[in-house]
Amino acid sequence: MKKNSRTIRFLKGEKIFLTLIILLGVLSPIVTVASKAILSRSNIDVERMKKKVEKQKNINESLEMQVNELASLSSIQDIAKEYGLSYINDNIIVIK
Repeated sequence: MKKNSRTIRFLKGEKIFLTLIILLGVLSPIVTVASKAILSRSNIDVERMKKKVEKQKNINESLEMQVNELASLSSIQDIAKEYGLSYINDNIIVIK
């Protein structure tokens, strides 16, 4: 007994089309995972940068408070007395 063996023959265009479909089926999950990994890393970097910015804001606020304390009238008068200087209000120029 002979078995009927049927072979499926594809045209050249059909072979290319099937190859492209298989290739897309394999590559699409890989590309999706890779893009999500890149997005995740970007989000992590953004959060790190936000923390650095917040930390620098706090440092800037602290330094601004120190400048305001040093620029206060009583502080200026104390420093002037310490160095034997006189405090004349008309000679003070405020720069902003």
